Amino acid sequence: VVLPGGFSYGDYLRCAAIAKLAPAMQGVFNHAKKGGYILGICNGFQILLESGLLKGAMKHNNNLSFISKNQNLRVVSNDNAFLKNFKKDEIINLPIAHGEGNYYADEATLKELQDKDLITLKYEPNPNGSVFDIAGICDENKKIFGLMPHPERACEKVLGNDIGLKMLKGFLF
Repeated sequence: VVLPGGFSYGDYLRCAAIAKLAPAMQGVFNHAKKGGYILGICNGFQILLESGLLKGAMKHNNNLSFISKNQNLRVVSNDNAFLKNFKKDEIINLPIAHGEGNYYADEATLKELQDKDLITLKYEPNPNGSVFDIAGICDENKKIFGLMPHPERACEKVLGNDIGLKMLKGFLF
């Protein structure tokens, strides 16, 4: 299952707050219960957080502005299907485009994410104030993965970058 980027339900109230209540989410929950893979990209990541399938929350970027640019990221953990095609500590570049991409979690959750190797990607440098520079995380089973960058926008070398294709191939094959 892939939850793509896009401003679901206009992001009224806060990002993904209404989307988590959509009837289609029952299918996502059922897929998760069966151990299926789920990828949340940008707004899809926000939906995974709002629905409780991943831990933490998103806040407005610290500069309160929408950010749209190519962003360097460090692969923190490649012990998952999504990043298995990359080396640990490899620097990759993917587009970002968000106004609420400032990841937040309390100290206990951050400790758990670190101790269980669930932080998958970090910003290099941090563009939005995200705690611990977090750009992506996964669940304990390493089957649910959320990231703010857009791998689907980096799939054609002729357009400058196909790193996203390498990432998506890890998820699909």
